[in-house]
Amino acid sequence: MKLAGKTALVTGAGRGIGEAIAKALAASGAAVAVNDFRGDAAEAVAAAIRDSGGRAFPCAGDVADPARMEAIVADTVAEFGRLDIAVSNAAYSDREAFYQADMQGFHRTIDVTMWGAFHLLRAATRQMLAQPQADNARERGCLLVIGSPHAICPVPNAMAYNMAKAAIDQMARTAAIELVDHRIRVNIVHPGWTDTPGERKFASDAELAQVARSMPWGRMARPDEIARAVLFLADPDSEYITGSTLVVDGGLGLPWWESRR
Repeated sequence: MKLAGKTALVTGAGRGIGEAIAKALAASGAAVAVNDFRGDAAEAVAAAIRDSGGRAFPCAGDVADPARMEAIVADTVAEFGRLDIAVSNAAYSDREAFYQADMQGFHRTIDVTMWGAFHLLRAATRQMLAQPQADNARERGCLLVIGSPHAICPVPNAMAYNMAKAAIDQMARTAAIELVDHRIRVNIVHPGWTDTPGERKFASDAELAQVARSMPWGRMARPDEIARAVLFLADPDSEYITGSTLVVDGGLGLPWWESRR
């Protein structure tokens, strides 16, 4: 219960990695505001946390809307009194060659994945700077961005997502240096290929299983494994870590194909 007395806000927490993060933070003692674009999904995760003895409330809304994001932060503070941890996880992605892409989906990917992260970082930072620092706290707040290997690897047919993920890495590092004197930490988590409902948008279970067996660790990551990385970085004992990227990818970033020749 190392996060007891803390309040966290997680975007895109209605399923997959975001859901696992919200539940892990709650299990570690934090009160959690569960955001998702879909209100029923946010309510279901918040209810599951409460049923397990945790504190949570749903705050549905589109992270691409800056006014709504500011309202979500305000609602979190009205419900729990403060905001200590903010996790930008919400994302959207289509898969099409850029020269054939539906531009509505292309822009939606940027709006949610890049601008959504910015709106959360800005609104959460302003709240953390405005509120009194907790007694005996060594830091004023903790911001976490769920990035992606797409920030580094130009995955084909995913230009908008690649662009957005590259941008939020630089966004987070810039925020880290701007906020270091305020003792607000900003870090990035790069999950590898993770077994989430969102992956079913692009492939069947059988296709996913086949490709996963060829990966370095022989499987996809589980959402709870990504959530543990978030817990590590959110832990007040990790106060000396800021502006860093924690990669949890089962060796995906290694030249693993060389070992298979």
